This record gives sequence, structure tokens and C-alpha cells, in this order.
Amino acid sequence: MNATPVAEDRVVLRDAIPGGRYWSMVIKRGFTLRLTDRDGGANVAMLLFNPANLLERYNMADTLKGQHTSRLTRGNMLYSDMGRAMLSIVADTVGWHDTIGGVTDAAMIRDQYGEAPYQEHRNAFYRNGRELFLIELGKWGLGKRDLVPNLNLFSKVYAGNDGRMVYEPDHSQPGDSVDLRAEMDTLVVLNTAPHPMAPGSTYAPAGVDLAIYRSEPVRDDDYCVHHRPENARAYANTLIANCQG
Repeated sequence: MNATPVAEDRVVLRDAIPGGRYWSMVIKRGFTLRLTDRDGGANVAMLLFNPANLLERYNMADTLKGQHTSRLTRGNMLYSDMGRAMLSIVADTVGWHDTIGGVTDAAMIRDQYGEAPYQEHRNAFYRNGRELFLIELGKWGLGKRDLVPNLNLFSKVYAGNDGRMVYEPDHSQPGDSVDLRAEMDTLVVLNTAPHPMAPGSTYAPAGVDLAIYRSEPVRDDDYCVHHRPENARAYANTLIANCQG
């Protein structure tokens, strides 16, 4: 399913992120980040921080318990650990984004895909999500202690009848996208390494397309703000923080 087109005069940046790479930028309040699964099967591991106070960041536990969910889709907000709404999912053709699956490390990649070091494979070497996060976090003065539980866009993980976590392959289709509206200036750090639970023995992480565009004004009847009572409170907290902006 393709997303609603955005008028070109609202778009301020377009980029393409290959599979197994990293990216970061501060998304300013009043702008929206759109990520598009170019070929299907993508995974985008993401962390969020307040660039004005890097101690404030995306809090998985508060986001889930506040909205009574274990997954994210349109209407959900991403809460900080200070009770503020950082990003809102204003559009989503995927319908389910994983919040509990975590991120790959070097041992996971080696055990599943084998070894492909840089010395032999150059830019085709196998990358893992943890190291990609650390590389990008380092550009902002962040490090290992800032590796909090991440979310995984385009991936679906759920609890089966036996209580075990289940990963659903081929969940995201070519052209699927998710739009994340910034309610406050938000440092977005992401990578496109494979999901930790993705099956298979061939290392071929999918890439994504990226666009940042000017958001429409938030209306009084905004779907995300009123999706849950807790969302309205988190949004009000964000408005207070932005009142002098």
C-alpha cells in the first residue's frame, strides 16, 4: 500500500539509506519524517533523544503502558521518560511496528550469517545494529549507556499462544511507509541492520527511503492527540515545554 503523496514544496529533504547502515538528524518540531520500505522486508531500529537535554529520551515502557499496547501504529505517540510526546505516528501503511524485539549484536550476526570482516569484504562486510547505533550515537556525544530499548519499524513481533515471541516474516511490503510527526525537536538515531529474530542465513538487509516534510498544523480533533487520554496529557506536557519556542 502506498502512502498519500506529499506536495513537493513541503519536502525539505530526501535521502536513501542502504541496508545495514545508520543515519541521524534532529527532526524539528513542525516537521514530519517519512520512512518508506523500498523493496519490502525492511527493519529500521530507532532511538530518540531530546537534543537540548540528551538525558531525556524515548521510553519504551512508558510508551507501551501509557497507551495499553505492545505494538505501534497510526495514532500512537512515542513518549519520553519525562512524560512528553516526542513523535506521533500520523500515517502508517504497515499497521504493526515492533517495540520489544531489540537489536542485533556482533555475536548474533556471526552465528546466523557467518563472518564477513571488513578486511576481506570492504564495504560489504556484515554490520550489526548495536555497533551501528554506537557509531551514530558517538557523533552526538552519546555511547553505550544510552542504548535503551529501541523500537523496530516495519517489523512485527508478537507473543504466541505458548508465550514465546514470534517474528512474522514478510510483514512489510514494497512501498509501505510510516510518517512520524515531531511534537518537539527530536534527535532521531536509526539503523537498517537485520531484525534480531529475522530468519534465514543470507545477510541482505533492506534499505529505506527517507523524506522530511513540513507538517500540517495540529488540529483540535487531531487523531493522535485523542487516540488515548494519556496521549492528550503527554501532548499537553510537550506544549508546556515548547511554550517559549
